[in-house]
Amino acid sequence: MSETRPTTTPVPTPAARAWADKADGSLRRYRVMAWVTGVMLLVLTVEMLLKYVVGVGDDVLRWIGWVPFAHGWIYVVYLVTVLGLWSAMRWSFGRLVSLVLAGVVPVMSFVVERRVHAEARERIDAAR
Repeated sequence: MSETRPTTTPVPTPAARAWADKADGSLRRYRVMAWVTGVMLLVLTVEMLLKYVVGVGDDVLRWIGWVPFAHGWIYVVYLVTVLGLWSAMRWSFGRLVSLVLAGVVPVMSFVVERRVHAEARERIDAAR
C-alpha cells in the first residue's frame, strides 16, 4: 500500500521576500509614472496640434506653453522609475527599450503598463 504525503508549499526565503517588497515598490512607482507620462504626452499632442495644425494665436500659446517643459521633466522622472523597475525585475535590455519608448509614443504607455504590470505582479506574487 502506498502512503500519500501531504504536499507542502515552499516557504519563501527572507531574500525572496525582500526582493518582492523592493520590486513591488518599484512596480507601484512605475504604474503611477506611466499614467502621468501617458496623460502628459496626450496633452502635449493636443498642444502641438493646436500650435502647428490649427495655428492658434499667441494668446492661447501663452497659456499652453508650459506643456512641453512639464512633459520633458515628467519623462525624466518616468525614465528613473523605468530604470528602477527594470533593475529590480532583472529584465532584458529589449524590455528596457520598450519601456523607454512607451513614454514617447502616445497611448503606448497605457498598453505597455498593463502588460508589464500583469507580468511583474505574477513574478512578485510567486516570490512571496
